Amino acid sequence: MKAHFPEQLRYTKDHEWVEILDDNHARIGITDYAQEQLGDIVFVELPEPDTELEQGDTFGVVESVKAVSDLYMAVGGKVLEVNPDLEDQPELVNQAPYGDGWMIEIEVAELDEYENLMGAEDYEEYVQSERDSKEEEGGDDDDEDDARGFDADEDDRD
Repeated sequence: MKAHFPEQLRYTKDHEWVEILDDNHARIGITDYAQEQLGDIVFVELPEPDTELEQGDTFGVVESVKAVSDLYMAVGGKVLEVNPDLEDQPELVNQAPYGDGWMIEIEVAELDEYENLMGAEDYEEYVQSERDSKEEEGGDDDDEDDARGFDADEDDRD
């Protein structure tokens, strides 16, 4: 299955996406490629509103049947809202990663951080290079580390 990457979004190498909603408000989630690599998502842990985070900070955790993976801030800012539906329906991340499966809305601290993220075409090339690397390493996806570098049974939470 080939993942898709909407043109209006910006992307990180950690497989998060960002959409500017208006002025300096943005929505963040994980990409179709990330959810595909993780498998069926069973739990999402997100920050409290009003939490201030910098670009690259961990803002939450997503747990799937394959792995537990940290979520990273694509751009710095203050959390305005978390997606309330994910508490009872974490599978929305699999079903609609760019729609109902969004994770947080933030007030962006520095719009330059957004401008410096990958566009859809660059991100698609990045994902293809990751897929090519995995093919060169051999083995099937079940034996591989997930998109974020966690072993299938690894749990980094305390």
